[in-house]
Amino acid sequence: MKSILVINPNSSEKTTAAMVAIACKFLPDVQGWTNAKAPPMITDPVSLAAAAAQIAAAQLPAARGVIVAAFGDPGVARLGKRLACPVVGIAQAAAQAAARDGAAFAVATTTPALGASIDGLMQAHGSMGRYLGSFMTTGDPQALLADQNALDSALMAACLDAEAAGAERIIIGGGPLADAAIRLAPQVAVPLVQPLPAACLQIAKGL
Repeated sequence: MKSILVINPNSSEKTTAAMVAIACKFLPDVQGWTNAKAPPMITDPVSLAAAAAQIAAAQLPAARGVIVAAFGDPGVARLGKRLACPVVGIAQAAAQAAARDGAAFAVATTTPALGASIDGLMQAHGSMGRYLGSFMTTGDPQALLADQNALDSALMAACLDAEAAGAERIIIGGGPLADAAIRLAPQVAVPLVQPLPAACLQIAKGL
């Protein structure tokens, strides 16, 4: 039987392993694929565009479904046209889940340089709800990712800002932030939407 493929558009094998472990809680036969040509974290429009081109052209193992697990959904549209199986981006899935029932929602994440891209994806895929914007952490994204306590503290501050703006649901935006979303969920007063599980649930419905 073909696997469900979780594509990590950056080059961190550690991130790939963490995302596969999460996906395995929702889906059978999950396999990871890492984009070795990319930097360890996608933090700006240049690296996002490069990852999109790399993912769209990648020679991938045969799969029953594909999840592109970076929050900019790089290469999703082109990959979806090329492959016969379902292809889901985690930003698309998260926006649709967060906007359910017309809810006001926001994004908390670590990559301010990608704010315009994130806003565009949320507006495109979350139109059933009311998108309030993206709330960013301060500091270097890669340094935050290397320090769990600092990452959680920074994301919590962004979540509090989103709550204050009226968010009824908050998306923790980023494939590498998947574990942080799980840790923060019990601490945030409004529901957190976790992009990777949201994408897994979309894929599961199509199997």
